[in-house]
Amino acid sequence: MKLKEIDRTAMQAWSPAQQHPIYLATGTSAQQLDATFSTSASLEIFELDLSDPSLDMKSCATFSSSHRYHKLIWGPHSMTSGERVSGVLIAGGENGNVILYDPAKIIGGDAEVIIAQKDKHTGPVRALDVNMFQTNLVASGANESEIYIWDLNNFATPMTPGVKTQPLEDISCIAWNRQVQHILASASPSGRATVWDLRKNEPIIKVSNHNNRMHCSGLAWHPDVATQMVLASEDDRLPVIQMWDLRFASSPLRVLESHTRGILAIAWSMADSDLLLSCGKDAKILCSNPNTGEVLYELPTNTQWCFDIQWCSRNPAVLSAASFDGRISVYSIMGGNMDGLRQKQVDQLSSSFGNLSPFGMGQPFQPQTAPQSVVLPLKKPPKWIQRPVGASFSFGGKLVTFENAKSQQQPGIEQQQQQRHHVYMSQVVTEKEFLARSNQLQEAVQSEGFVSYCQKKIDMAQADFEKNVWAFLKVNFEEDSRVKYLELLGYRKDDLRKKVNVPVSCACASTESDEFVPNEGKKVQATEEQFLGEKVKDCKQETEDLGSAEKTFSIPVSGDVDGLITQALLTGNFESAVDLCLHDNRMADAIILAIAGGQELLSRTQENYFAKTQSKITRLITAVVTKNWKEIVQSCDLQNWKEALAAVLTYASPDEFAALCDLLGNRLESKGDSLLQTQACLCYICAGNVEKLVACWTKAQDGNSPLSLQ
Repeated sequence: MKLKEIDRTAMQAWSPAQQHPIYLATGTSAQQLDATFSTSASLEIFELDLSDPSLDMKSCATFSSSHRYHKLIWGPHSMTSGERVSGVLIAGGENGNVILYDPAKIIGGDAEVIIAQKDKHTGPVRALDVNMFQTNLVASGANESEIYIWDLNNFATPMTPGVKTQPLEDISCIAWNRQVQHILASASPSGRATVWDLRKNEPIIKVSNHNNRMHCSGLAWHPDVATQMVLASEDDRLPVIQMWDLRFASSPLRVLESHTRGILAIAWSMADSDLLLSCGKDAKILCSNPNTGEVLYELPTNTQWCFDIQWCSRNPAVLSAASFDGRISVYSIMGGNMDGLRQKQVDQLSSSFGNLSPFGMGQPFQPQTAPQSVVLPLKKPPKWIQRPVGASFSFGGKLVTFENAKSQQQPGIEQQQQQRHHVYMSQVVTEKEFLARSNQLQEAVQSEGFVSYCQKKIDMAQADFEKNVWAFLKVNFEEDSRVKYLELLGYRKDDLRKKVNVPVSCACASTESDEFVPNEGKKVQATEEQFLGEKVKDCKQETEDLGSAEKTFSIPVSGDVDGLITQALLTGNFESAVDLCLHDNRMADAIILAIAGGQELLSRTQENYFAKTQSKITRLITAVVTKNWKEIVQSCDLQNWKEALAAVLTYASPDEFAALCDLLGNRLESKGDSLLQTQACLCYICAGNVEKLVACWTKAQDGNSPLSLQ
């Protein structure tokens, strides 16, 4: 698509690849007149600003020249990164003169911009090229087979590549080899091309077509293959591009016949050897693959011929074409839409008619809206956007890599067939222990051997926290998980039964004076057996006394508390009987009677009991009776987190179990204590909350270790 345009009838030259920003130099073309028949000439420099959506290019400087030009190139000689503009502009004039300009002085507005000039040639200088290996060497060609090699460091005396070719003829094209620095090629309108070896100072091969209709208008070396070059024919009877290989110079290697009329200019991309530009008298600008002959892209142009075409040195997707209608157009081969160009044409037409209709109706000019015009890009991606190499990791330590290997071009074989694309797959092992543990886990998952896997982790664990985590994880895959969680917390029913295995049918078991507290230290625990023995003797004595007593009892109906309770029971008034027992602080009798009185009376009695009784375990008993475990989890001392978790494991219903474990884990984690944070992990394991477990575990452990992450 078209990016920019300049209304000039001029030769053109892009700034070198090292130059930024990108500039385009234009010099008034020789032997061409514009519509004004002006005989003045100028040298201008424009800046390429692709961020500006308009088609106009910004003019940076204009230098009025006394010369018109047949050829213009911008060489990188003496370029320095510190200067905004550098290099040297080299122009071929009408009168055999080669002129060197300083682009920095032109942009700076200096009056003296010419570095040097020589009138050594005979006739106009139509051919110029800079040696890409030694940028101080410039080749020029003119009439009578004249070819000179100029040294920009010593411009006074040029050299010649050898004896002039016979018969004498004009030099229309000249080009340095892109691979071998001492090889130069020249061509003439007769269709003959000569290859020079500057070390031998003589021509080494001549290439010509036996068909006299081959009038050479363009010459270019292959960017990658040293022995290949192309020649373009200007003759309408033979509008072809011939590709030659000097190893087989008897006939062309390939002939491109995409144009219908003579070809005026060609340009081979240095960034992609599969892209060759050509413009001809059929008003076409084609981008072809010279290695296959396929047309990859046709630029949308008007009906005017283009006499010069060039690739941008810095941006490989940009090119410029100078046409005989007095316009230089800048294009992109990557496609786009033409709305900007159409809008400019509409604006120009509108301004020409003063915003009035061009059909004389006196109405304001309102252009019709055309459908969006989209220009497709190349048929194949250019090489500068292709990756030469690449790599990507996948699961399991697999590494996939690719490379686009360059192969030496063989004559007669298409490059697409020669180019090889290799994809490699390899196994990368950087953490051997990590990989071994991953394999063990994979085997456990496939065989469902989770219990044995966790047991191995427990046996290998060195820290208590790690052992506890794997022990709790192991329980997930076993039956009766809650019972086993309790055992891990230190609560075994069998052990507790042994501790409290005392007869409870004796009246002496409830005497307050003989109360035994098993949690008051080692000294009390040491006399436990003695205590139990004495209690058993007392129980036996009471049993004997009761057995010998008479098996009769009295029913008191006096006015005291016992009598009132008796009367309430005889009339079935359990509520009054319970109230009397509570008033007399006979809690056991009140509870027993409330059971007989129904659930409502029992609940109210329990509330009164808990309100009057205050001990260390009252709240626990309250939670057991009322099943309110959320309050225990929320308000318990976090140093007793094990007891709270044990209570939840014993009493919580399946619907509330996970939420209560989460709640306890959140309290432990938010406390900020590193030890409590590790215990929170165990709560999250019981809850089955993997997300919170991982987050909490990461805080408690080294989360950056590969083995820990595994």
